[in-house]
Amino acid sequence: MTTTASNVSATTASVDFFAKHQDILKTATDALTSRNHVSPFPEIPSGRIYGESAAADGQSAFESYLNSTFDTGQPCAEGEIGDEQSPFGLPLKIRYPKADVDKLLHAAQAAMGSWRDADVDVRTGVCLEILHRLNKRSFELAHSVMHTTGQGFMMAFQAGGPHAQDRGLEALAFAHVAMTRFPGEVRWEKRISKTDTESFTKTQRIVPRGVAVIVACSTFPTWNTYPAFFANLATGNAVVVKPHPGAILPLAITIRIAREVIAEAGFDPNLVTLAPDDEASPIAKELVTRSEVKIVDYTGSTSFGKWIEENAKQAVVFTEKAGVNCVILDSVENIKRVAGNLAFSMCLYSGQMCTSPQNIFVPRDGIKAGNETMSFDDVAAAIVSAVDKLLSDPKMACEILGAIQGEQTLRRIEKAGESARVLRPSSVIGHPTHPDARVRSPLILATSSAETDVFMQELFGPIVCFVATKDTSESIELATRCARETGSITGLVHTTNADVERQATDALTCCGVPVCVNLTGQKLVNHTAAFSDFHVSGLNPSGNATICDTAFVANRFRVVQCCRPA
Repeated sequence: MTTTASNVSATTASVDFFAKHQDILKTATDALTSRNHVSPFPEIPSGRIYGESAAADGQSAFESYLNSTFDTGQPCAEGEIGDEQSPFGLPLKIRYPKADVDKLLHAAQAAMGSWRDADVDVRTGVCLEILHRLNKRSFELAHSVMHTTGQGFMMAFQAGGPHAQDRGLEALAFAHVAMTRFPGEVRWEKRISKTDTESFTKTQRIVPRGVAVIVACSTFPTWNTYPAFFANLATGNAVVVKPHPGAILPLAITIRIAREVIAEAGFDPNLVTLAPDDEASPIAKELVTRSEVKIVDYTGSTSFGKWIEENAKQAVVFTEKAGVNCVILDSVENIKRVAGNLAFSMCLYSGQMCTSPQNIFVPRDGIKAGNETMSFDDVAAAIVSAVDKLLSDPKMACEILGAIQGEQTLRRIEKAGESARVLRPSSVIGHPTHPDARVRSPLILATSSAETDVFMQELFGPIVCFVATKDTSESIELATRCARETGSITGLVHTTNADVERQATDALTCCGVPVCVNLTGQKLVNHTAAFSDFHVSGLNPSGNATICDTAFVANRFRVVQCCRPA
């Protein structure tokens, strides 16, 4: 057990949790510095891994929530809310007890005492057990993520389950390292004369900041929430999760599981609570600006993220906002392979990923492709053709595209088509098992570098702009301008010229944009791997924090010292 200055007696269950999972913590901690591939939670939805009945049990559990009230057992207000709509057309009709901000914050504060004073390993063990149980419920979580976000089932299982759990474990490992870096107690001596020495006993106490609020997003409710959830909880803070009104269920399930584990460990389950709201009566602004709230984590639109940064002055604020992600096409060896990779990146989950490419900069005089020169129109046509081929099988297309999460994205697709030349219109694709699903193919536009009002803004959803530039230098200039002015979370460069590669990667990384170069295989610019990739740099308007690094956890607690004569 890690020695801290203010331990309380742990229950047998909480001590056993750490012993049970310390091997996985060791693997995760080692990966923080090695940056090697580590994924402790299996990403394949196989009965051989999760149990032969896991798939059926998960679907049954999900269906049991439909047309019912989901109760987490926490303090709440009178009445119920809930208006989640499945993007696949499945009626959900799930109701949740209304959140009462006063009651939730009071309960969260009251729950913190013994948790704050618990040994670091005890808190870590409880968090590890929560992750373990979440993993066992990955099929259940997959259905809940699928029918609130619109992700296809495979993506919902992986991103909503194991990959989200990986990210939570990564944050937990960073937190454990940060909290155990210094000894809990030391004997400090200083010689003050030839014969005399001062001796003191100094204890270092981990003190959490207080109540933490997480404002979650609608598209990746678990993947984007778990890092902050486990970083906050492990460092001794109580956590209030405010889900997006359109994606409450995945986080409601998460909170219920966490509360069960916390109670088994002998702590107050109100350490974690759910604060659902709806569009008619939003509570996020009130919640994040309350004096009791000392940490705020936010994922979502740039406008509301900026509002939180400017108004939640009483709290430490971590944000991940929107980004305009760019691709620079300078030259390629094989246009077919490049087009295939880009087509998949553009289509995956209908561009509703914060890492999806939006702007593709191509010199208007064309690019070198092998031994020939391809014109701007030829390059665009090759990629459009790759999209057509990828989506030619409707069943496969629906699994790749998923469904459109919100009605506002459908309206955005319609409006964007009026602003530029349409290379490929967005079309409705019928879903083989969900006839009311909102499935749309990408809208692909062509514009010029002068028309910055078209592409120098986030066009969230399946909308891609081919931008004709004067040359690659202007492409690099515009991509870095996007990063500086609107924020970028990913960047992709295709070139066979080493000097161009250096210029582009230098320019983008200095603007805080992680860069991929010459992707042609299964690795997509959209993908972010736990323990390897730093998601969002905090160096441009796309967000002020990185998931995950030391800074993501270190400011959630402080080390406070007590000194006495030895």
